Amino acid sequence: MSSLFQNSYYIGNNFNTILYGAELVLYFQTMRVLVRKVTRSRSDKFFMFFSTALLFLITIYVAVQSVFGEEMWIVNADFPGGQEAYLGTFAAVWYQTMGTTASVILNLLSDGLLIYRCLVVWPDYRVIVIPSFLYVATLALGIVELWASGAPHDNFFGGLALDLGLSYYSVSIGLNIIASSIICGRIIYLGSLLRHTPHGNSMSLYTGTVPIIVESALPYSLSGIAFLVSYGIGSGISILFLSIYVMLTCVAPQLIIMRVVNGEAWTKHSTIELSALALQTVGTTHNQQQTDAGAKGDESQFTSTGKVDPETVHIQEVV
Repeated sequence: MSSLFQNSYYIGNNFNTILYGAELVLYFQTMRVLVRKVTRSRSDKFFMFFSTALLFLITIYVAVQSVFGEEMWIVNADFPGGQEAYLGTFAAVWYQTMGTTASVILNLLSDGLLIYRCLVVWPDYRVIVIPSFLYVATLALGIVELWASGAPHDNFFGGLALDLGLSYYSVSIGLNIIASSIICGRIIYLGSLLRHTPHGNSMSLYTGTVPIIVESALPYSLSGIAFLVSYGIGSGISILFLSIYVMLTCVAPQLIIMRVVNGEAWTKHSTIELSALALQTVGTTHNQQQTDAGAKGDESQFTSTGKVDPETVHIQEVV
């Protein structure tokens, strides 16, 4: 274990606590809105359960990372062979396996929500065919990865667990990228059409920069790319990007849920209305272009003196 790995692990734990604090704020703001509702729909109850599950799982992950760091650097500082030997001996300890399991379940929950949001923004089941296939592959690879990384004396950052982990995260992060691209592309496309409507300036709630970043869980995907690259080349800094990636696995969907419960996110109803408005704008623009083209055609029949050109009329009559 290099010095870079140890420093990255320490900094990663600090990022864990910072982002965990952000998650707590988002969670309690979301729950406050839901609890204050006089009547709660099925979706409200689902989001209450979903948000609580996210918080529970990320709490396990943060606690495990902190405890393992304490055990490695403080409690067992004089372990024979140093921290590298301690990591190789106890990397598969039961609570580390529990933390890895929590992160895998977090991925499944977050990716499932992201696929659902694809369908909300673009209500066509064909757009989620590939993401759904990758989701099933992620589930299978995640189970295998847990088995490999939890085996006695195995290491998440080496051996078979590394190879399986690379496959698992490649598929999972590939799913993130595809889903984020679908959502980003759809919102940007509709936003470009809605800008030409009379209410175009008021559509920033749905088509602005913040909605695009939050709805597509863009930070989640970008952090995943950073982790995957560093993990694939065996860099010690990968543990830092892993911490950020796992934390955003929780924070990104919580941001989406908070926008939904506050009535600021895309819904199936708003998607239908805004899509209809965008299509109406396209139709109006097309008709206007045809009208302008017809007017220009009529004007071409007149000479510079303002009279109809006899030759033009004669040609049209023959045709």
